[in-house]
Amino acid sequence: MSLTRTTAIAVVLAVASATALASAPRRVSVPEGTYRPLYRAPQRAGAKVSGRDAGPQRHVPSFEMDVYPVTNAEFLAFVRDHPEWQRSRVSRLFADASYLRHWQGDLELGPDAPPSSPVVYVSWFAARAYLKDVGEQLPTVDQWEYVGAASATARDASRTPAFLDRVREWYGRPTPDRLPAVGSTFRNVYGVRDMHGLVWEWTLDFNSSLVTGESRADGSLERSLYCGSEAAGASDFEDYAAFMRYAFRSSLEARYTVSNLGFRGVLATTRPAR
Repeated sequence: MSLTRTTAIAVVLAVASATALASAPRRVSVPEGTYRPLYRAPQRAGAKVSGRDAGPQRHVPSFEMDVYPVTNAEFLAFVRDHPEWQRSRVSRLFADASYLRHWQGDLELGPDAPPSSPVVYVSWFAARAYLKDVGEQLPTVDQWEYVGAASATARDASRTPAFLDRVREWYGRPTPDRLPAVGSTFRNVYGVRDMHGLVWEWTLDFNSSLVTGESRADGSLERSLYCGSEAAGASDFEDYAAFMRYAFRSSLEARYTVSNLGFRGVLATTRPAR
């Protein structure tokens, strides 16, 4: 196949992908429900737990979640409007030296950062800044794990061998130099895509240090929810994929940027939980 034909096919595929993304809904509604977290719920010292938050099941109020992770093209538009988040200008307090390293320059994506692929090498601070600009926030661990437990046909596939095997298989693959476009992996029962199989994703409360960092009142939260070494609090020793996620999150700091770590947003609903 000639280079000209190869390039033409690549352009057609890129246009088709962009058209599909543009016509797709930005967010989907996720109904309230419960999921079985790997670790018990964090509690303040002396707090009593009752009702739906007691025991192994955790209640999650309804919310809206982005269908896709944020793309390179979307993040490029953000840094154009907010130059303080450009690669050469960002403060090292908010992003390490690898921030957006796969881009060609401050305002140029280049061959390793296709417009429709998920943006990676972004810090927690950068992800929050982007989402604040569009009126969203990062999902909590509970929100992410609740949606992440869904397969294409079931709201809770966390104990389905075929689903768990699929997730574990992806975790064992090396990260490609050029990530596929968002939407290239399966669509779950809620209509959310790419929860597993494309990139890892930041969560709002990925690490207990960030919970305590923004509120002194949170200083008594149990660290067992966030620290992978506290396996004594685990509720399911067979869910290796969940252990992997919690261990990965506990290894992060807010300024870290990683080659396979992106993000998506959520929008809280105003309807109170019953």
